[in-house]
Amino acid sequence: MTDAERRQAIAAYHAATSFMDAQVGVLLEALHRLKLAERTIVILWGDNGFHLYEHELWRKTCLFEESAGVPLIIAAPGKSAGAVSPRLAEFVDIYPTLAELCGLPIPPGLEGTSMAPLLEDPQRPWKKAAFTMTTRGKGVIGRSLRTERYRYTEWGDEKTAELYDHQADPGEYANLVNAPKLAGTLAEMRRLMRAGWRGALPPR
Repeated sequence: MTDAERRQAIAAYHAATSFMDAQVGVLLEALHRLKLAERTIVILWGDNGFHLYEHELWRKTCLFEESAGVPLIIAAPGKSAGAVSPRLAEFVDIYPTLAELCGLPIPPGLEGTSMAPLLEDPQRPWKKAAFTMTTRGKGVIGRSLRTERYRYTEWGDEKTAELYDHQADPGEYANLVNAPKLAGTLAEMRRLMRAGWRGALPPR
């Protein structure tokens, strides 16, 4: 696309998200007006993030932060409003969260973790990593994990690995996988990747 076309596409995306924000406002206003808010749980999230030419990429199915991260907002009766948590969450956490908030039993063996404790204490210690998977090309599987500071990604195997430090590089432009000073961090990221979700569970 030309620069003008890119600007138009980005403006159109922001127009769509602004329109969606307005509709959420209509929904929430109706819940309060009808006095349903005190017995209704609302969870707002997106299916994927969306690239707007960061890394010269468009749309989804990548493993950079813009594609892997999504908005997540939870409003529940009796819980603090407007609190922000820096902790990690995943789509698989939504079902057990709803189950716990509704007083329903959580089936054993779920990969997700109820986020209800974070609604009470948004700063409490939480899971060590969040995981994302996608495919590209002819079935190449990409796996990524995000800790609160780092993102580690593999496309097929460790030979195509990426490591980004969000403290110094939130845009994920400097791949530090070969940085000697981060050898210990890289080893820990690879250990977490192999351990999977069970190795990243919150402390009990």
